[in-house]
Amino acid sequence: MTTEKLDIMETIKEGVRYGLRNFLPLLVMVILYALTFWIPYLNVGTTIGLYKAVIAVGRGEKVDPTAIFAKDNFKGLSGFFLLLGLLYMGITVSMFFMFFPALVMSIAWGFAIYFYLDKNVSPLKSLKLSYDTTYGNKWRIFALELICAICIGLICALLALVPKAGIVLCFLAAIVLGAIMVAVEGVMYDFFSKKADTIIAPETPVDDTEVPEA
Repeated sequence: MTTEKLDIMETIKEGVRYGLRNFLPLLVMVILYALTFWIPYLNVGTTIGLYKAVIAVGRGEKVDPTAIFAKDNFKGLSGFFLLLGLLYMGITVSMFFMFFPALVMSIAWGFAIYFYLDKNVSPLKSLKLSYDTTYGNKWRIFALELICAICIGLICALLALVPKAGIVLCFLAAIVLGAIMVAVEGVMYDFFSKKADTIIAPETPVDDTEVPEA
């Protein structure tokens, strides 16, 4: 069975294009998140809101910066924390087999939270979906994220060399590039979301009791 491959450069290009088209709302959202992340409990809702924003980007929807404060973000917290517990426990256990398995599993389960929030599936199912959909693409995901990290690191490092204003410019660049990365992540999620839909569809039960219209 052939596995559709993630196009690394096209994903980055499409993410950057979307990020530039929707730069202001993405930037405002990242700034709001950075300003409120330190507030206990509220940071749970804003973190979930940020995940939902990535999902919205994947669907090509416009991002509402204030949506990270929506009350709906606090629904299903028990499942969310259960998923995080399973996720980090699994990665921690894999670290006993040295670093490499932990890296692989962190990539394999990297979309589990998105699937849990977007596909209305259980924590265990979201982990399995993430593992199955990323099969054959783990190194492409790693390469994409590495390329983005290197680019961000180089830009921030160069700006940090600017006399007097270097630290400020570096901080501002990190926020701006963070907004662009939300868009790149959203485009990548869309690729794996479509693969997840093909897995979920055959499992959806058909209601045979429904009477067709005459």
